[in-house]
Amino acid sequence: MRVGTIDNPIRLAVFISGSGSGMEALLHHQSSQTCLHRTALVISNHADASGIHKAQSHNVKAIAIELDKSISNRTERRESHERAIMLALEEHSIEAVILSGYMRILSPVFVREWKGRLLNIHPSLLPKYPGAHAHRDALADGATVTGCTVHLVDEGVDSGPILAQRQLDIHPDDDENSLSERVKVLEHQLYPGVIDMFAAGEY
Repeated sequence: MRVGTIDNPIRLAVFISGSGSGMEALLHHQSSQTCLHRTALVISNHADASGIHKAQSHNVKAIAIELDKSISNRTERRESHERAIMLALEEHSIEAVILSGYMRILSPVFVREWKGRLLNIHPSLLPKYPGAHAHRDALADGATVTGCTVHLVDEGVDSGPILAQRQLDIHPDDDENSLSERVKVLEHQLYPGVIDMFAAGEY
């Protein structure tokens, strides 16, 4: 992985599945200051994701690559989907992939291809509460603190090397929605700064 420069920033692809709030926070970060990275492509696995329109409003190329439901075999369907994604990454000369609310688990084949250049943010203080229901799990566990973690992606689920974390207190009256909204604020602050450091070769 090369170090980005102002004249030749690292070309990022951001993967989203829904509203793309984290992606939009990154785009605001990139437009508000000189960065060693830029978002060259946004990919969603849902054509109706509102984040696609948010990216386009920032003049960023955004595309949907959905699962081909006409392929009945689950493994073949997944492989076909990821081949299409990798082709798009190649066509746009992408150098690193940023997962931001992307709700699909990438296959080991994809991860091995992008290992060391594939980042994710997870809404807990890993290794606690991995998986899709971090807020629910933290509340059910009676946790008093939680937060978010930026990590490199490996072949496991939320198990890759941790790059940075930020924490907050869980309030007695928090539910999943209120906790999610407060953690999102932290995510939108933490992730762009970690990507700055990543593009500068500090990890």
